[in-house]
Formats: sequence, C-alpha cells, structure tokens
Amino acid sequence: MCNKAIKMLEMINRTIRCKERRIIVRLYKSLVKSHLEYCVSAQSPHYLKEKKELLKRVQHRFTRMFKDLRQRNYGERLKSLNLWTLEERQNRQD
Repeated sequence: MCNKAIKMLEMINRTIRCKERRIIVRLYKSLVKSHLEYCVSAQSPHYLKEKKELLKRVQHRFTRMFKDLRQRNYGERLKSLNLWTLEERQNRQD
C-alpha cells in the first residue's frame, strides 16, 4: 500500500511539468491520499498505528516535493498546502 502510494508520488513528480501547487495537491488528494485512506479503513484495525505512520511518511514525502517548502518544518508545509495531519483529519471526522 505504501509502496504503491510512493510510486504514484514519483509518477506525479516525473510526468507533470506544471508544478503549480494547486494542481499537484489535487492530484495528490485524488490519486494518492484517497487510496491510502481507503486501504487503512478497509484493513485490519490491529495495525492501525503502524498504518498511520506509513501514511504520515507518504504525506511527509509529498510535502517535500516542493523545493520552496523544504526548509520549513512539516507542520508549516502542511499549512501552506492546506493539508491536515492525520490526527486533525481524524478529529474532524469524529
């Protein structure tokens, strides 16, 4: 699951020439994040903590795709891309 998401990120990074944030974030949300969130909820709840770490790692890798954001910390990168941490997203759904 995680490897597939990372491959999707790499594909987006390689094939999309226009690196406009709005476009890349939409692609991430539709191609990568939606797949990951579906897989986590569909699989065994016993490994939920490990899966959250994998999701966080993929999201962290996505935020580092933007060269101008690499110097910022993870939280600042999420805010500038209008993304939530996994904990924030889970709290909003509850």
